[in-house]
Amino acid sequence: MTAIRKTAALLAALLVSGAAWAGQSQWQNNHPRRTEVNKRLENQNKRINQGVQNGTLNKGQAHQLRQNDRAVRGEERAMASQNGGHITKQEQRTLNAQENKNSRKIYQEKHPQTAP
Repeated sequence: MTAIRKTAALLAALLVSGAAWAGQSQWQNNHPRRTEVNKRLENQNKRINQGVQNGTLNKGQAHQLRQNDRAVRGEERAMASQNGGHITKQEQRTLNAQENKNSRKIYQEKHPQTAP
């Protein structure tokens, strides 16, 4: 086999394996546990934006709340990278507990007079 044919065969193999990996990665990004965690983060971001728009949150409060959510999102991605693109049930519980804490903080910041 000539060098050109060997190179072409190698490139073809890499493209096929890359396409298979990309398809697998796409599925894993949409894994149900990851989707649930990320949908909650999206919802919390909408709540923060709404608070800024209606004046119940100032920009500093919103920034801090978003930082909390970014930390959870980063942790979710790190967990997924260690588990072949998905998160375990226990990791989902851990992330949900962090999201619950952030959700309460959003509520407390938006409703300071009613916070427990």
